[in-house]
Amino acid sequence: MRAQRVLRKPEFDAAFAGGRRISDAMFLLIVKSVEPHAGKTARARVGLAVAAKTIGNAVARNRVRRTIRESFRLHQHALPAVDIVVSARSAAKVASNAQLRSSLETLWQKVAKLCAASSAG
Repeated sequence: MRAQRVLRKPEFDAAFAGGRRISDAMFLLIVKSVEPHAGKTARARVGLAVAAKTIGNAVARNRVRRTIRESFRLHQHALPAVDIVVSARSAAKVASNAQLRSSLETLWQKVAKLCAASSAG
């Protein structure tokens, strides 16, 4: 769904400038909390940064993107109101879909735990 995506350059720039970084061998997540505005409730959104230089041809990039979007769709309800930019690392190029999903699931849990700890304090 388009409302759950980080799409514009200023949104990416804000995440890169002020976001917290969480990573593993396959992905780097940049997480920036967002404030509700204009009477709308804030919810988790995802942006993708899957570079041709890192992953390779369009087929490989699209496979990684589809896996990220599907994993986010399944886990979005457990995530707090944050913008998440997911950047693929070179290890994702040779990883199986199951390995990609496993890596992302672990990272989503870290995001939820990190944001719960920061909002509790």
